[in-house]
Amino acid sequence: MTAQAQEVVIELGSDEIALNETFSIKVTIANDRIRSYDEFPDILGFTKQGITQSSSMNVINGQVSSTNSIIQYYKPTRKGEFTLSRFSVKINGSDYSSPGKTIKVIDPRPAQRQSSVFDAFDNLFGGGAGTREEPEFIEIEDDAFFASSVDKSEVFVGEGVNISLAFYMSETNQAPFQFYEPGRQLDEILKKLKPTNAWEENFNITNIQPERVTFNGKNWTKYKVYEATFFPFSPGEVSIPPIAWEMIKYRVARNPSFFGSNRLEDFKTFYSSAKSIKVKPLPPHPLRDEISVGIFQLRENISQLDVETGQGFTYNFSVTGEGNINSVSPPKTRQIHKLNTYDPNVRQQINRGMGKVTGIKEFSYYLTINEPGEVALGNHFEWIYFNPVLAKYDTLRPKAVINVTGESKVNQAISNQRLGGIYDLIPIESNKLLYERYKYYFSISINILLLASVILLAFLIVKKR
Repeated sequence: MTAQAQEVVIELGSDEIALNETFSIKVTIANDRIRSYDEFPDILGFTKQGITQSSSMNVINGQVSSTNSIIQYYKPTRKGEFTLSRFSVKINGSDYSSPGKTIKVIDPRPAQRQSSVFDAFDNLFGGGAGTREEPEFIEIEDDAFFASSVDKSEVFVGEGVNISLAFYMSETNQAPFQFYEPGRQLDEILKKLKPTNAWEENFNITNIQPERVTFNGKNWTKYKVYEATFFPFSPGEVSIPPIAWEMIKYRVARNPSFFGSNRLEDFKTFYSSAKSIKVKPLPPHPLRDEISVGIFQLRENISQLDVETGQGFTYNFSVTGEGNINSVSPPKTRQIHKLNTYDPNVRQQINRGMGKVTGIKEFSYYLTINEPGEVALGNHFEWIYFNPVLAKYDTLRPKAVINVTGESKVNQAISNQRLGGIYDLIPIESNKLLYERYKYYFSISINILLLASVILLAFLIVKKR
């Protein structure tokens, strides 16, 4: 039974097997090699027995084609009918699915002599079934390692530090490796790796791609599995613990043969060394607990520089650069009597790449000016930040100057404002004295209160006697 998607075929084993036989799931990819794969599904009533890989090449009329296969074996634990549900397996970063099947496990079958095909070859080369030996597999010494890297050994509070995890193989490495469940391993690693006192910007690596690098005078192939930038919240230390990374490392047959597998799956765990990043406090400043840290510039955009009094226009104050864009707050505003400012609309874009977090955060304001003349927006807006490269505070101020023409509309602006309270009642209330309007009701109320007082006093006197 097969399920095919593009160049990948999934083959399932027989519907009926004996207790002393194995069931298999085989994935074959044409004209490409299997660079990575995730764990095969579990089957109730079976235990996994191991994985083998094989490859073949055909030349027909000068056209070369090749196939690469990976096979997962399962051993039944008891008799009965078992269901392999629909499943998918990730090969080279893509998911391929199979509808599954029902597997019947029966009593053990008696051992059978090997097929006549193998007998013919054994006889041809002077051997027999009794002389066939299992291949001897040996481990090849590898030239590879796993490492964590940081781009800075110390940072200020709020300054970004880039952290990455990668597997390295030298170009002269002869040992065959394969990635083993990288997604599951990363989930476990990140539980230990992520600091609680820092904001994380994850670069979200979805495909492990080879990258050629050179250091110590040697060429290496780098496979980056994780990258992020951390922005510490408080002074102290960010610690990166030693990280364990497991790889599939194959043992190879000492004497390769034409038939059967010439390599055996094994595992090797690599360990990265611990890292520590010192986090320094920011220099004293009244706003040091509120400001952003990074390398920033101001990008301003205004709909028009010449306006009339009372006419609304749009002004965009955009902070762009390298740093924690999420933490960028709106600019401080200073009140100017003739300038009205409303709460801004906010838009942001974050870019992660080349080991840096960059982006832009835009604050879009709607403004009106009620007095004619020139208005410098730099007197109204300012954004203070800390530059970690220069180790000092800096301020971004607008350069736009608005030319305002027309008559003063300050009084009109005041009259348009809703004062609320008793002022809202002025146009609808009568201008007669309240005493005249409520005289009758007031007199009745006073008389009732006096009568009640007399009755109460009389009751107290009688009760006392």
